[in-house]
Amino acid sequence: MMFPLLFTSAVLQLPFLVSSLSEEECLLKKKETAYMSGDVSIIGFFPLSYVTAQRRPPEVERSTEEVRYFLCPLYSYNFNNYQFILALAFAVEEINKNPHLLPNITMGFSAHSHGIRYYMLYRGLVLSLSGKDFILNYDCKRESQTVVTLTRPAGQISSQYATVLDLYRFPQLNFGRFDPVLSDHRLFPSVYQIAPKDTSLAFAMVSLMVHFSWKWVGLLISEDENGLWMLPQLRQEMNNYKICTAFEHILPLSFFRERTDYVSFHQKIRNSFTNVVVIYGDNEFMFNLLNTYFTRSLSLGFVWVINSLSTFLSVMKYFLLHSLHAPLIFSHHHGEISGFNNFIKTANPSKYPKDYFLALLWIRSFNCTFSESSCVTWKNCPANASLEWLPRYLFDMGMMEESYYIYNAVYAVAHALHEMLIGQAEAQPVGNGRKLQFSPSQLHPFLKNIHFNNPAGDQVILDETKKMVAEYDIVNLCNFPEGLRQVMKVGNFSPYAPHGHQLSLSNDNIEWPISFTESPQSVCSESCGPGFRKSPQEGKSVCCFDCIPCPENEISNGTDLEQCVRCPDHQYANTEKNLCLLKSESFLDSRDPLGMTLVCLALCLSALTTAVIGIFTKHNNTPIVKANNRALSYILLISLNCCFLCSLLFIGHPNTATCVLQQTTFGVVFTVAVSTVLAKTVTVVLAFSVTSSGRRMRWLLVSGMPNFIIPICTLIQLILSGIWLGTSPPFVDTDAHSEHGHIIILCNKGSATAFYCVLGYLGSLALASFTVAFLARNLPDTFNEAKFLTFSMLVFCSVWVTFLPVYHSTKGKTMVAVEVFSILASSAGLLGCIFVPKCYIMLLRPDRNSLHGIRGKTHAERNNAF
Repeated sequence: MMFPLLFTSAVLQLPFLVSSLSEEECLLKKKETAYMSGDVSIIGFFPLSYVTAQRRPPEVERSTEEVRYFLCPLYSYNFNNYQFILALAFAVEEINKNPHLLPNITMGFSAHSHGIRYYMLYRGLVLSLSGKDFILNYDCKRESQTVVTLTRPAGQISSQYATVLDLYRFPQLNFGRFDPVLSDHRLFPSVYQIAPKDTSLAFAMVSLMVHFSWKWVGLLISEDENGLWMLPQLRQEMNNYKICTAFEHILPLSFFRERTDYVSFHQKIRNSFTNVVVIYGDNEFMFNLLNTYFTRSLSLGFVWVINSLSTFLSVMKYFLLHSLHAPLIFSHHHGEISGFNNFIKTANPSKYPKDYFLALLWIRSFNCTFSESSCVTWKNCPANASLEWLPRYLFDMGMMEESYYIYNAVYAVAHALHEMLIGQAEAQPVGNGRKLQFSPSQLHPFLKNIHFNNPAGDQVILDETKKMVAEYDIVNLCNFPEGLRQVMKVGNFSPYAPHGHQLSLSNDNIEWPISFTESPQSVCSESCGPGFRKSPQEGKSVCCFDCIPCPENEISNGTDLEQCVRCPDHQYANTEKNLCLLKSESFLDSRDPLGMTLVCLALCLSALTTAVIGIFTKHNNTPIVKANNRALSYILLISLNCCFLCSLLFIGHPNTATCVLQQTTFGVVFTVAVSTVLAKTVTVVLAFSVTSSGRRMRWLLVSGMPNFIIPICTLIQLILSGIWLGTSPPFVDTDAHSEHGHIIILCNKGSATAFYCVLGYLGSLALASFTVAFLARNLPDTFNEAKFLTFSMLVFCSVWVTFLPVYHSTKGKTMVAVEVFSILASSAGLLGCIFVPKCYIMLLRPDRNSLHGIRGKTHAERNNAF
């Protein structure tokens, strides 16, 4: 009866055919070992089988011998690991052919598959050492003497072996990855590890993450001592480079037996939104993980980062059948052993008839059968059948790292034996029927001091204090030809290279999962580009953040910056907030439209004032000029002209001189103007009060007392200005913050108190003038200008009351423009309200500028009043 198993690959694998009882009987007669005789023997325990769930057929009696064989289904053996036995055989044959190493002594070996269950483990170990089942302390074998045991760390198996073997100080050489647990010689004094230290593996994996800018990575770690040793190293290295864990699962082997865990486990990984998963564990862990979880999650296109090539090869068929995943694998770098590949090509059951595993592989791979009369010869085999014919996922022709360490282990044993036998004077030569006799424990001193170069030129050191740190080849699957993927080296990592150059990678040779069109990214949040900064999301990992724009005048010119940088005062941030630009100087320039407008306005008003002075000069002896105190009118016109012209001090590039003159000149000339208005108003009041107040009022008017108002008020303003200049004078200052992209050159007032004292004094004069003029607004006479003075001071006060809030609400050159406009507006108000009506009469109504006109107008007004 045939049980077919089809693989979608270039090579069609035929199932195991129980074509006749002859194959079963021949295999049952063979021991499940691979054996080669010699004077000294090495026992090796190799992971050739794995756990499977298989029910016994009800029609088969459990007591029959056939049950044991029938319950080993096709996929219960991992024939990729059969290369370990071939590496052992190759090394032994090389040493036996070497006349300079162990002359007159032959080496042999006995290779076993360690049991699936622990009691099978102990049974195989005891049987191999004693020759009988469970008879300790007796050596029932006679063919050769066992000297060492070869094992590979796999969960608790190596430590279980070590516990038993150490009772007899029996040397145990581990050919797997360096195990920090077994390096404790207080617990395992008889264990020696061949592989270099893996202390740089965590840094190598993180270097790969940094190379591809992966910031959001999941971790699947085996819950054993090795996994718990590696996990904190991964955490530390990831923290050093600000790489976050999307999820972190520490899985025991028992996890894979609980079906209820799959759903929640799958959901957590999917919800993590990561594209990269680091898997760290031994073969058993990897097989259980990918055999159970992976087949249920083929829709997930992850980049798997795996810690061992041989671990991956045991489950390579999943990656062959489903190309959604692209593992990157860290394999120990090692030299090439010449002749090993040809040795594999020529290996066949006829050459090694005592190799049970090779016979089983031949039956399952090539549909061979034993001849009916003999269990040694074969029939129905393809001509020149070779392991080279098998697809790589079933058997890899390349030398795996464990095979390389087995090769080194055998040479280490040979060198130790050689040194021991040379050093023993009482050692008897082997031959002539005499048997080599010594205790395996005698090898310990020699194994500890082993230090030699193997045929590939690499150093072999068993002393852990002198061991080198491992270098790694980074390998990837290449789907060429289509459907038959090959392992391809895409880079390497050397801890001995200069910092920053340890990792060397060829991105173009990497084949990514089909869900990615380019190098995959794995981040919790998209990177914040220039002009933005990271803002952590509350309650989440630091790798999860929002991107917010930089504040005003701050920039970020990199990616994923946590803080924006403020531009220096002489620079400003561009609109993209990624570059500081040099600020240009800004001031109220006469070449700017605003400055040019104010200059033209000031000059026009000054010209107008000059024209008014000319008109008054031409009509100097007319009644309207005489009636309004010619001297005060000329003083007022000249001061107004100075007010218009002093505004020009505020326009242009400020310097120390202009800054000092701006405020002092403005304060003095406006004081003269306002005090002149006050003097004119007082004169009007006194003139109309002479008839009713008697001699005192006449004396005040005749003595010219109103004329003293101007120098007294001006003197007070000069004293205030002098105090201002003596204590804290104005100076040239810069304002780099009020106007974006510009440095405003302006005049700092120096003492703000002095400035407001000057303004306050000026305001009090204006208020006094307005009050006096307002009270005299209804006095009779044609040329009574009290009404005009009242209205002019109302305009003046309105302008400066409005000026204060507007002045403080503006910045930069606009603030200067507001002050200039206030100077011009208030001065123009005085000019227009006081002198325009008089000019109108002088120029357009000369008939009213006469005594007759004055009298007629006066009588008419009085009659109307009555």
